[in-house]
Amino acid sequence: MTQRRTWLKGFAATAVTLGCTLAAQAQTVVLKVHHFLPGTSNVHVNLIQAWCDKVSRESQDRLKCQIYPSMQLGGTPPQLFDQARDGVADVVWTLPTYSAGRFTKSEVFELPFFTRSGKGSSQAFWHYVQAHAQDEYKGVRPLWLHTNDGSSFHLGSAKGLRTIEELKGMKIRAATRLNARMLAALGATPVQMPLPSVPDALGKGVIDGAMVPWEGVPAAKLHEIARSHVDVPAGAPKFANSIFAFVMNQARYDSLPADLRAVIDANSGPVASAWAGEKGFDSVVAAHHKLATDRGNPVIALSEAELARWVKATADVDDQWIKEVNAKGANGTALIEAARALIQKHDR
Repeated sequence: MTQRRTWLKGFAATAVTLGCTLAAQAQTVVLKVHHFLPGTSNVHVNLIQAWCDKVSRESQDRLKCQIYPSMQLGGTPPQLFDQARDGVADVVWTLPTYSAGRFTKSEVFELPFFTRSGKGSSQAFWHYVQAHAQDEYKGVRPLWLHTNDGSSFHLGSAKGLRTIEELKGMKIRAATRLNARMLAALGATPVQMPLPSVPDALGKGVIDGAMVPWEGVPAAKLHEIARSHVDVPAGAPKFANSIFAFVMNQARYDSLPADLRAVIDANSGPVASAWAGEKGFDSVVAAHHKLATDRGNPVIALSEAELARWVKATADVDDQWIKEVNAKGANGTALIEAARALIQKHDR
């Protein structure tokens, strides 16, 4: 009789444990996802929402996202990374270098004339961070890291520009501090601001133009507000770039059941990063370019000879970055060489 009671108690305990395990596995997890762009933006629709839909399908609807665009959870774009690290949001999509000076090693991909495409440079950026800059992402788990398609000039004047001399003194929006240094080296006056601030500033003449990738043109209505656009020659390295991070609070990730972590893992890493660069940026360039040309806006490509002058004029931006990295205890020369090697491998 005693043995039977012992067996029944053991069976009951096992059943309770199994039931709790199954209940935990069946529970729906809702991830709070925060970013700074409008809910109608290309990144929201084609990257963030698309990723959320995919992990929802692959988890049999046990992983779901509640997306908060346009900083709806509060704060400012430079605070997004810390919101993920501190658990204000579970996942954020952000431009890390809006927080100037915190992602010095990562920002090598923002140097002038460094990248050619979103897909290739995003793969290179992911591998670079894993090898050389993981310390800059403490408290979060990078899901995908990417760049854009490369910045172009979008100007309020229909005249456009074709030489360095025409750029001198113009007030141009810069996305990041390295972008600002590049503009200063070219003789322009950089005005650093997030993308959502650009339409009003350009429309009111606060700035004469903006450096923005073609992907961002519709979101900022630059095909309507700007009257000319300037690109590098076809196939040349782009004027500048920006780095982006889709990161998850590490503790939130660790709290998930193993099978849901596996779904997250299957949609993270270099392949997901390449997808973000291509799907979100490279694939929309032609269509967004057409938005401008359909309005009669001239799109000017610098000559090869003129581009060489711009590259020479901005060479010191690389040197300054190396000195800053060295001052923080890393080897700037080795890091820039490592990044260039990855660019050569993935972003031809």
